[in-house]
Amino acid sequence: MRSRFQKVMKNQKGMTLVELLAVIVILAIVTAIAVPSVGGLINKSRTDAHISNGLMIINAAKIGVAAQDDKILPSSTGTRDLKLSELVSAGYLDNIPQDPSKKGDKYNDEKSKVTITKDSNGKYNYTIVLVSSGGTEVVNADESKLNAGNAK
Repeated sequence: MRSRFQKVMKNQKGMTLVELLAVIVILAIVTAIAVPSVGGLINKSRTDAHISNGLMIINAAKIGVAAQDDKILPSSTGTRDLKLSELVSAGYLDNIPQDPSKKGDKYNDEKSKVTITKDSNGKYNYTIVLVSSGGTEVVNADESKLNAGNAK
């Protein structure tokens, strides 16, 4: 039995060209399906990171409002735009968050802001605008939209 198996295996020289091409085609199909899916996951994770940063910055502004900090509070029934550096200097943020779109860069401090609005009922509403270091607006939404997972 063993010698018969060895004879059969001895006649096998390797894979034919057709078999090799079939394997290459299958690998190409799998790659064509997998690469766009991975790219979509990466973009979704960046969007989620922007939303998370936006919520963190809004929460920092909420702490300032709760502390009745005059540097943070809007006028009696008005609005107040806060730069990220103002939240840092007031001690409500440790530093300006990093922009997940560009490694090592932070959000643009001149254009990124939190807008705090006090309505006639005394309720505060928060809107965040985050602009990347390259000048692209990546988040522009109020708190309810961010909590729902929408960045714009």
